[in-house]
Amino acid sequence: MAVIDSFCAKDTYELGEKIGQMAKPGMVISLTGDLGVGKTVFTQGLAKGLGIEEPVNSPTFTIVQVYEEGRLPLYHFDVYRLDDISELENIGFYEYTEDCVSIVEWADKFSDELPDETLWIYLTRIDDTSRSITLSSDYLTKDDLVDIGGPYVVGN
Repeated sequence: MAVIDSFCAKDTYELGEKIGQMAKPGMVISLTGDLGVGKTVFTQGLAKGLGIEEPVNSPTFTIVQVYEEGRLPLYHFDVYRLDDISELENIGFYEYTEDCVSIVEWADKFSDELPDETLWIYLTRIDDTSRSITLSSDYLTKDDLVDIGGPYVVGN
């Protein structure tokens, strides 16, 4: 686990961009946090790191948004409005998390359905502009997580 301090939206965006630059096919990223903590800002940075230039918005009402023009395809899920595991199947969730990069907002609703290799990102509001961002993964080492966070990681 690594904890990163984000002092403004630009910090959150840049962390997303850095993870996008290092992303590999099959990477699943879980974003967890209250409304307005920066999940979409993080995803916009991730998309930029993948080379995606089109505008990225939260797919709250469409459930999934697909971006294919980058280095790797990005599948952006917002499962906030889903209530049942069967709804994941209906939107093709399991197929979309194989050979691309998938980012799932509100993933804690269906944590058992995400692959073991998921990178969990928890965003917590400190104040109006600052966030604490915790990275956790069963497949990335603490050193990997510190590398991702760069100078922002607490204790680095």
